Amino acid sequence: MSRLIYLVLFYLLLPMILLRLLFRGLKSSGYRSRWAERFGLVASTAGKRTIWLHAVSVGETLAAVPLVRALQEQYPHHRLLVTCMTPTGSERIQAAFGNSVDHCYAPYDMPDALARFLRRVNPEILIIMETELWPNTIAACHRRNIPVVLANGRLSQKSAQGYGRIKSLVSPMLQSMTAVVAQHADDGARFVDLGLPELRLSISGNIKFDLDLDAPLKQYAQQLGTQWRGADGRVIWLAASTHRGEDEIILQAMSQIKACIEEPPLLVLVPRHPERFDQVAELCSSAGFTLARHSNADATGEADILLGDTMGELMAFYGACDIAFVGGSLVPSGGHNMIEPAAWGVPILAGPHLFNFAEASRLLLEAEAMQVCDNADTLAQQCIALLNNRQQRQAMGSAGFKVAEANRGGLERLLAVIANSLK
Repeated sequence: MSRLIYLVLFYLLLPMILLRLLFRGLKSSGYRSRWAERFGLVASTAGKRTIWLHAVSVGETLAAVPLVRALQEQYPHHRLLVTCMTPTGSERIQAAFGNSVDHCYAPYDMPDALARFLRRVNPEILIIMETELWPNTIAACHRRNIPVVLANGRLSQKSAQGYGRIKSLVSPMLQSMTAVVAQHADDGARFVDLGLPELRLSISGNIKFDLDLDAPLKQYAQQLGTQWRGADGRVIWLAASTHRGEDEIILQAMSQIKACIEEPPLLVLVPRHPERFDQVAELCSSAGFTLARHSNADATGEADILLGDTMGELMAFYGACDIAFVGGSLVPSGGHNMIEPAAWGVPILAGPHLFNFAEASRLLLEAEAMQVCDNADTLAQQCIALLNNRQQRQAMGSAGFKVAEANRGGLERLLAVIANSLK
């Protein structure tokens, strides 16, 4: 597919894209606002030196936190503009960085929207987090001599096969990029196979290993753990970033755990998307569980389940729990960031769909810091085994912590590529 055909298809599909925004806006009001930004109508920043960093949604925003902090330290005279595509990503950007960065939605991948945006922003560099590659955006930057760096790049075998079917579109896009800093050699090889010049490839490791657990975060996590355990000192099982279709499996596993364990754990259940909070609460109640809600500061003493229905607190939740199940992995979404519980020294459970974190999951499985469960029965069995064996929990957690510590350093390698691209 050539870029001209892609462009025609994009414009033809634009009404459907806008209708989808309206439809999603029925459940989440954030999708109904700030449409002008999606067409490049943003505030002008003429005369300001700007670094543009794009993080499509929540996961990429969280991964970008240490990078943004480092860029702010190394380039104090530059303005950082952080863009995303979703309301939840926007909320995370504002919560993580406040007024220390500028923020708006990224423009749609259309020449007119991009021209308006680039004319107003005039960035010195575009840094894209992980996988969000848009042909017209990269071409527009290339024409204006704006370096484009893919940071923490990952490309699964499945995604590479999909891109391979439109190689005539993808290959010129990759050849227009200044640098790709990939997480792993396998990711890098796939980018090269699709057309990236090999000299523009660097391997950094996953910068998500470079997260910072600061003192206030540790203190808050300890406070939550003490509050949730209560006088009986209950064990806390966290099910984090769950997707549609996973909650039912987790609740089935919880029923089995309650039937087998004399003192069952408190399940802290955190759906990935905020528009599902009420739906998941109804699922819990319908299944016969006693529910508390974190947003209401409900007491957890008599509750079977605490619904984590707030945003931006998952890192602290990992620090407060004894066992962590990482969601998006029992359904084919590719899994979420299991490095975070590893950094806290918490034993990890996950489903079999882990392609978003293929290398991290391989390291953790080889270190026996993580176990994979395929269904409600195996999830229950593995939870019960860990609940009954504190030594195993400690051994798995210690192994995960060692993996997290041993793989730090990717951020420093990424920053060196960015510095070279900004020259």
